[in-house]
Amino acid sequence: MATRKLIVDGKEIEAEETITLLQACEQAGAEIPRFCYHERLSVAGNCRMCLVEWVGAPKPQASCALQVKDIFPNKDGTPAKINTTSPYARKAREGVMEFLLINHPLDCPICDQGGECDLQDQAMGYGRAAFHRFNENKRAVEDKYMGPLVKTIMTRCIACTRCVRFATEVAGVPDLGATGRGEDVEITTYLEKAFASELSGNVVDLCPVGALTAKPYAFNARPWELRKTESVDVMDAQGCNIRVDTRGPQVMRVLPRLNEEINEEWISDKARHACDGLSRQRLDRPYVRVGGKLKPATWAQAFAAIAAKVRETAPDRMAAIVGDLAAAEEIKALKDLMTALKVKNLDCRQDGAKLKAGPRQTYLFNSTIAGVEAADAILLVGANPRWEAPVLNARIRKAWLASGVKVANLGPAVDLTYPVKQLGTDINTLAGIANGSHAFAKVLTEAKRPMIILGQGAITRSDGAAILALAARIAGDTGMIGPAGGHGEGGWNGFNILHTAASRVAALDIGFLPGAGGRDVAGIVDGAQRGEIDFLYLLGADEFDVAHLGRAFIVYQGSHGDAGAHHADVVLPGAAYTEKDGLYVNFEGRVQRGRRAAFPPGEAKEDWAILRALSEVLGAKLPYDTRAALVAAIEKDAPHFAGIGAAPVHADVSAATWGSVGENGPLSSAPLGHAIADYYLTNPVARASETMAQCSREFVFSSKMAAE
Repeated sequence: MATRKLIVDGKEIEAEETITLLQACEQAGAEIPRFCYHERLSVAGNCRMCLVEWVGAPKPQASCALQVKDIFPNKDGTPAKINTTSPYARKAREGVMEFLLINHPLDCPICDQGGECDLQDQAMGYGRAAFHRFNENKRAVEDKYMGPLVKTIMTRCIACTRCVRFATEVAGVPDLGATGRGEDVEITTYLEKAFASELSGNVVDLCPVGALTAKPYAFNARPWELRKTESVDVMDAQGCNIRVDTRGPQVMRVLPRLNEEINEEWISDKARHACDGLSRQRLDRPYVRVGGKLKPATWAQAFAAIAAKVRETAPDRMAAIVGDLAAAEEIKALKDLMTALKVKNLDCRQDGAKLKAGPRQTYLFNSTIAGVEAADAILLVGANPRWEAPVLNARIRKAWLASGVKVANLGPAVDLTYPVKQLGTDINTLAGIANGSHAFAKVLTEAKRPMIILGQGAITRSDGAAILALAARIAGDTGMIGPAGGHGEGGWNGFNILHTAASRVAALDIGFLPGAGGRDVAGIVDGAQRGEIDFLYLLGADEFDVAHLGRAFIVYQGSHGDAGAHHADVVLPGAAYTEKDGLYVNFEGRVQRGRRAAFPPGEAKEDWAILRALSEVLGAKLPYDTRAALVAAIEKDAPHFAGIGAAPVHADVSAATWGSVGENGPLSSAPLGHAIADYYLTNPVARASETMAQCSREFVFSSKMAAE
């Protein structure tokens, strides 16, 4: 990489020629203010706040719009001198700040951005101490409608265009743009429509002033009132890093945390705004069904009712199902409890996915999230990453922008924000790719780093096992997998399962699956209808047909009064994901720690502690009294749980192992579909959220009505 020497504030550095002058100055330790510049967006160069002095140049230079290769040496061959703190540079920035504040309303006391506003901070650091010299009337701009999540006060806008560039470049939804010129420029949505992206909330973080703020959070709190806790998102299986801000017992907002390997600095709208569901429809005390109605009970009464039923029920007539938001601790505790009771009817696959125990590579997103950027051919099968993992979808778009990766979609046609070759909804097309008769088979074979992404829409079908087998065959034949990583460099593995449940990979790692002769979820439901299952323990399981469980005695342990609680005979109140410390494993197999930001309401307890207390009443006492001892037990069974935050390192898997993925069998004639019908209402927390209900009406229901 070519480099060039510069002298920044008297310090000589050597910087890569392709980076901006602003970045080079920061590498030298200088602090450069900016409003329009952002590392993940294209350069606009329209705020001019980053002006620096290039000694010998006729005017101040916008450091964001110049690359190091544009800074030529002095005539005598010495490196160019750049001053960032000279009186000349300071005066230039003061002038820019004065212009920016000409039309700004200066309404900081009522602005939600107050306390974390870039304009406020930089006005203090780089503005003039005296009053400005302009007495003309300030301009006023009409507020725009951007949907239920983004509140606009456009008089505050300084036209940095960060939001426009994010919408166009990262989100891939060109709903935002600028009209007018000069003083009349306005940022607006086209035709006054909502900003229709699952990543729209990120524009609030990007906005350097109070023009765009979070509508659900408006006038609720000030940043200095909030306690900040680093945690992990569970609204999908990507495991985006988040910060949970609480005031007292209430979660006020959720913001993204920087993690280059997982979510960069973005999170989905559901991760950000479903948090109001944490305070609604909560279970805050145990309930026992008496005379057909659920009535409040004590913990002792609830445990006694469960114990009485367990004593009279044979192990083969008992079952347990894990839900989508459970942490590894309670999954392990429930498995150990059921094993002690000799129960073999266990399952974590509420949706009926045909995945099974085996090497982790057979059920992970092996290419890793960051690895998507290296792919040069991607085949989507029954996957809609825009709804199933919006931040991953942004990565795929980023890869397409950078390298033009070829993407094909086998499934219903949807707008994924990048060009996709539609292959229809006939699953037999996958067989054609497997035997080499389909044109896209050649694209995969010729690619250096091909990928196949199997969504839950494919592997939850009746022929899901056959689809898995075909996908593994395609991966083997096109060089995606193998002891040497195929013909990709660095041990490439392009076989990927896109999970939608935050708990799924951890449950598969722990082995929460049917034992020998045990029933899966479909078998449990069928057995309950036939009167063959008399006792069913649901750990936050709400995403299957709970209404058809016959007369089975149902114990529901969870945080919200959702479908499972409505049909339960005993309800045990658990903690939501923000109310407990827990381990979660994302779809690439990375173990991450979620931290408690608040305490559960009322008499609700942490889920593993409930199971530990219940085990003693059932006469099958679990061998751990603390969470640390429980985590140690998890690490003993699955050692990779000790590697918090690390990307999984897989040993080579033989071709014979990949040949055993799935099962050979006939393919169904049913058209291929997607797993998620409504992105905004996929779990109990989201369904309890008023904000998510508004988004569903705005973006899903209205779109369906318009299509009809």
